[in-house]
Amino acid sequence: MRNPNTIGGLIAAVASTLLLVAFNSQPSNAQSTLFNIPSTDVVAEKKVYLEMDLVTHLESHDNGGFQTYVPRAFIGAGKGVEVGVNVSATSAFAPNQPVYISPNIKWQFHNNESNGTAASVGGLIYTPIANRSGADTFGFVYFVASKKFKAANGARLTGGAYGLPGLRGDLGTRGGAIAGYEQPLSSKVTFLTDWFSGKNAFGYVTPGFSFATSKKTLLNAGYSVGNHGRKNNALFVYFGITL
Repeated sequence: MRNPNTIGGLIAAVASTLLLVAFNSQPSNAQSTLFNIPSTDVVAEKKVYLEMDLVTHLESHDNGGFQTYVPRAFIGAGKGVEVGVNVSATSAFAPNQPVYISPNIKWQFHNNESNGTAASVGGLIYTPIANRSGADTFGFVYFVASKKFKAANGARLTGGAYGLPGLRGDLGTRGGAIAGYEQPLSSKVTFLTDWFSGKNAFGYVTPGFSFATSKKTLLNAGYSVGNHGRKNNALFVYFGITL
């Protein structure tokens, strides 16, 4: 892991920037993921979506606790296409945790608002940029489709599949299923849950809530439980804003 003061300063700067932008923005939320799984949504053309994620296991580092910080940015690059980049850094008991950068792209190739259906494909590349020893570059590719139900107050089901090309065999399964469910409870609160199958770094189920804090901002909070492993769980919180 890099110097924690350097990482903390970077995260604090990003978070401060997001909050400053939030308080100076004019009133429409974008959501490129539910919690972990990709949604079928894409950022509108010429719009920018910024997000700050915190994933934390609520124990001391000596007992297996950790904090992972993931600033993310997406740009609507064209009709139905978004491009972006994520950076992830983890603070844990073991020193020199790898820091990853992940350029990504998503294409929404189907969107029928009248019947509530949409479908997207996309991919990311995970590349270590610091503390690279023992860390490999690998890909993440996916397909997702969704259906919104007007009769159920706008509830939406999402399903699909993912693959992890280049992932070492000893790091877990190389793909699986994707599933998600969104149920609006009011104009500002939505229940969310999503799931990746598989025994790997993506294999979690995460139930929680999304709060529309303004017309352009949202705050999501949930709890991720791993498909395998003791103490494989964490609090997941993120704040997003569309510019």
